[in-house]
Amino acid sequence: MRQLPETDRDAIRIAQDPQFTRWLEQITATGGCAHPVHLSGSTTTLDGTTGEIIRHYDTRNEPGERLLIRCRNRRSTVCAPCSRLHAGDTFHLVRAGLIGGKNVPDTVRHRPRLFITLTAPSFGPVHHAGERCRPRRDRRRCEHDRSLGCGAVHDMDDALVGQPLCADCYDYPAHVLWHAHAGKLWDRFVIGVRRQLASSAGLVQSRFADHARLSFARIAEYQKRAAVHVHAVVRLDGPAGPTEEPPAWGTADRLADAVRTSAQRVMVRTPYSAVAGELVLRWGVQVDARPLRADSDGPDDDAVAAYVAKYVTKGASETGAGTDYRLTTWDDIDSARVTDHVRALMRTAWRLGGLPEYAPLHLRTWAHTLGYRGHILTKSRAYSATYAALRADRAEHVGPDTMPGTVSDAHWRYVGSGHSPGAALIAAGIAEDLATTREIARGELAAEGRRLSAASS
Repeated sequence: MRQLPETDRDAIRIAQDPQFTRWLEQITATGGCAHPVHLSGSTTTLDGTTGEIIRHYDTRNEPGERLLIRCRNRRSTVCAPCSRLHAGDTFHLVRAGLIGGKNVPDTVRHRPRLFITLTAPSFGPVHHAGERCRPRRDRRRCEHDRSLGCGAVHDMDDALVGQPLCADCYDYPAHVLWHAHAGKLWDRFVIGVRRQLASSAGLVQSRFADHARLSFARIAEYQKRAAVHVHAVVRLDGPAGPTEEPPAWGTADRLADAVRTSAQRVMVRTPYSAVAGELVLRWGVQVDARPLRADSDGPDDDAVAAYVAKYVTKGASETGAGTDYRLTTWDDIDSARVTDHVRALMRTAWRLGGLPEYAPLHLRTWAHTLGYRGHILTKSRAYSATYAALRADRAEHVGPDTMPGTVSDAHWRYVGSGHSPGAALIAAGIAEDLATTREIARGELAAEGRRLSAASS
């Protein structure tokens, strides 16, 4: 035994435990979560009228006297099983707002709906993939004696893609401050869309809510140049939300015009600083607004939902635009495994975060995400269901926690998290088996669908 690796010895120890079967049931119930949360406590279910104990659960009877639950981390680099579950929830959340379901009527499919993209402005020329990067007939050089052109054809995996042609010319303070104000830019953009719709329909802007409601779900995505851009599904409803049809003037074309106009007009001014001055921040010039049509003459609803779900599980380290952990010291920036461009953005966020005029932005707290301090996915209240509702539905499907006419007395406390080396090995195997089973089931369902389609034709 001593000659075996520590992980193998630990796995054998766990397998020999008399409560191994119950421990395996707990790990399977978490889907093979890589970093489960350990809870200790009890729940007693009582009859609401007589006070009779109907059911009692206590972790003192569990392995290690604790119950394991999912960590629910959305990042696949942290916990792949939980990220898959989060991606599935995101898919259904976005899809419900597009075609109905989850208490959203299917009539939303015929509403004015757009898939929009808003980008960050340019902070300096960078290398890009595709055709010749930056061809120039002259041999002009910047003030730092670096070429302003590049005649190479870069692959998407080329390390140069997204990197500045001249790091000294690149406006790093503007990049970081734009990230820090991206949430405010989005809020003002949404307000601007509502105002533009009201004006185009001949309404008083303050009365827009009496006639229509704008709903959305958006994700933030880092580009190769480490700048955030936004994808969003935008839908126009009646004033009551998804249950009410929009007014006759509410068309997809009018909504698209309002999106483009608002994106061009929105601006945010930063506080004055001797380092960066007073900046006027705007969206980039590239604005895309594609109608989503019920007759499939446009981007596919499921494809849009799947794209959002896939991206929402990515961590900063996967996109190459930061780290998945916060930076606490300047030395953390030096040791981070990132490109020189991203490291420069982190250092800029750290330096600006030490200035009193930028204190409200908490730039040092968000240096690991390059100053961006918003959520990856956000949505308006009336767009569709919530993550909490989806989790509650899943729990109800597995088995209701409470019965009608009963009350529960629960006492729980956190006692730890994670796995021992051997437990992590076993959990990873369970997660892989469950993922394989899902893929097989998905393939069988697809094959059955094709068979039924062929039979009907």
